[in-house]
Amino acid sequence: MLKLYGGARSRASIVHWYLEELEIPYEFVKLDMQAGEHLQPEYLKINAFARVPAIVDGDFQLWESGAILLYLAEKYEKVPVSLEERAVIYQWVLFANSTLSTAIVVETNRDRQLSRLLSTLNEIFSKQPFLLGNEFTVADVAVGSILNYIPMILKLDFSPYPAVSNYMKQLADRPAFQRTIGART
Repeated sequence: MLKLYGGARSRASIVHWYLEELEIPYEFVKLDMQAGEHLQPEYLKINAFARVPAIVDGDFQLWESGAILLYLAEKYEKVPVSLEERAVIYQWVLFANSTLSTAIVVETNRDRQLSRLLSTLNEIFSKQPFLLGNEFTVADVAVGSILNYIPMILKLDFSPYPAVSNYMKQLADRPAFQRTIGART
């Protein structure tokens, strides 16, 4: 059975959400980061960088939330067949983990980038319910989780971005989200 390793208030919740969406069996191994369980030799064999999340799927081990999301999407055939369509999904997952995350977390980036990113996302969501059109995908898990972290860490006025607000609410209302990220709020 696949094992997901994570800690409280970590990006493991993103992978946790996607596993719930996929409705596949898995075990969540919650590491006590305060006690240093992620620094123990048995976990360092899974991720030498001592970071979470990580998964163990049989003999296969993988860390980094975006890589795990893409692996799960590929494994459970939740990605398109064409290289170009898959590349668009990869683009959104990488966007979430790099561009969007740093625009939120790094204060100097926030002032320069966040408004533009949210404005562009608002345009997209004013035309379609999900990033790739009418279908929920792993790209929405990646981007939507980061967007839904914003109210947890920032006091941001979303009134200029009503379509983004609607998207965030639509994702937050999903049962799998409620069982994972939503349970933290």
